Amino acid sequence: MLRLEIRPQPSRLMSLLSPVLALALTLVIGAALFAWLGKDPLRGLQLFFVEPLHNLYSLSELLVKATPLVLIALGLAVCFRSNVWNIGAEGQFVVGALAAGWVAMQAGPDTAWLGRGIVAPILLAGVLGGMAWAAIVALLRDRFHANEILVSLMLVYVAEMLLGYLVYGPWKDPQGYNFPQTITFLPETRIPRLAPPLRAHIGSLLALAGVGALWLFLFRTYRGFALQVGGLAPLAARYAGFSSRHAVWTALLVSGGMAGLAGGLEAAGPLGQLTPYVPAGYGFAAIIVAYVGRLHPVGIVLSGLLMSMFYIGGELAQSRLGMPKALTGVFQGLLLFALLACDTLILYRLRWQRAASAAPRTP
Repeated sequence: MLRLEIRPQPSRLMSLLSPVLALALTLVIGAALFAWLGKDPLRGLQLFFVEPLHNLYSLSELLVKATPLVLIALGLAVCFRSNVWNIGAEGQFVVGALAAGWVAMQAGPDTAWLGRGIVAPILLAGVLGGMAWAAIVALLRDRFHANEILVSLMLVYVAEMLLGYLVYGPWKDPQGYNFPQTITFLPETRIPRLAPPLRAHIGSLLALAGVGALWLFLFRTYRGFALQVGGLAPLAARYAGFSSRHAVWTALLVSGGMAGLAGGLEAAGPLGQLTPYVPAGYGFAAIIVAYVGRLHPVGIVLSGLLMSMFYIGGELAQSRLGMPKALTGVFQGLLLFALLACDTLILYRLRWQRAASAAPRTP
């Protein structure tokens, strides 16, 4: 029979192979799920893993989905490497969209001299909005030792209620036929696209710049080293004189700023206005993206593209196969649980052991 045997030291090879094995398990279980629901498994997997790469339009939509996931996951990687558990990136994303949307709605004749330059203040407002929302978590953790997991998660619902209040009330478009939405943002406030009429925008370039900046911060700066030591060995960090309070504030502000930037890009990019549907689950899906990417900037790019394929594949399966919308979440959950299972092989290895034969009875 098979049994788990602890390794003398963690396997570096299995640490790299675990996400690949998890994806393979997700494919197998996903195919079985399609077959169980009476759908063609090959057709279902094609919608998830082939159609999103089919042509330039599909690749553009892939970038639109991947950009917020990568940006948020980069910020979460800083938190998780620092042993700070920010589960409320979705709320910071929403508040970032609100702040950016407010600046976009102020555009008019008085700001015409800025031209497309108004996009910079819009994105800056998104960053500051996300940082301010994350600062609430940092303050409660720092001053009152509140659990950042619960605080950040509960603030997600506060942010969503704030969004609902504004789009149903003060910010509702008076000419919007009573729909809960703001005015449509002026063309000058919209995020520039990379290759019109495709929807991919400069947010993709900002995400790539964020990847490079985070790599330099984590692996080439003293401050990044201090954050990682605090996450891996808090007692050693304290002995070395690294401030745990500073680590909490830095990690949460960076994470909140990245989520707020993603929210600003989403509001002034594909959406072009604020509606109750701004929360798209990116903040929660980015947690999976960060872990599948091994909390490494380059790995996060690859896992972000994979997760965006799940989003697009779920929409295609819903429209072409009549599958429920929840299928996207099912594939995300499958990938996460498969990864957790495969990560067991980093610390343990499988050994085949013959079952001990029963001792003969004495008369």
